Amino acid sequence: MILVSSCLLGNKVKYSGESNDNDLLMRYSRYLTAVCPECLGELPIPRPPAELQNGDGKDVLNGKAEVKNKLGEPVTENYIRGAQKTLELVKKNKVRVAIMKANSPSCGNNMIYDGTFSGNKIPGEGVTAALLTQNGVKVYSEKDIDEDMLQRLIAMYREE
Repeated sequence: MILVSSCLLGNKVKYSGESNDNDLLMRYSRYLTAVCPECLGELPIPRPPAELQNGDGKDVLNGKAEVKNKLGEPVTENYIRGAQKTLELVKKNKVRVAIMKANSPSCGNNMIYDGTFSGNKIPGEGVTAALLTQNGVKVYSEKDIDEDMLQRLIAMYREE
């Protein structure tokens, strides 16, 4: 099983109530399993955007940083809960690869927004991406995947 951020597959779960349609992933959706850690964390749709404050997802998991929405409200517990529920799904299904939404406070694998809600990005992982990585899952973003690579990943998992 290959886990994919639900918003990339056309599901309207993004904070704004929209999706982040990715044509390539949508074409191969029958081989992919959608997950939205923020929905699993019981955040509503739509919701105010959120960003990590004073660190990245690893820091959140270690209690050294937090997640707040644009209104200044803490949503750290929702993000941790969503990451933990995603990890439960990963363990239950022996997932080794995930394709997650770039820059997301949950799913970003290389870069995240800097916490100022100004559009600036910094190196780091989102909360779910960090937890998955810590548990041996290879996390890619939609920016890391091309069709050839996606086909190879699908073939690898179909052989198991």
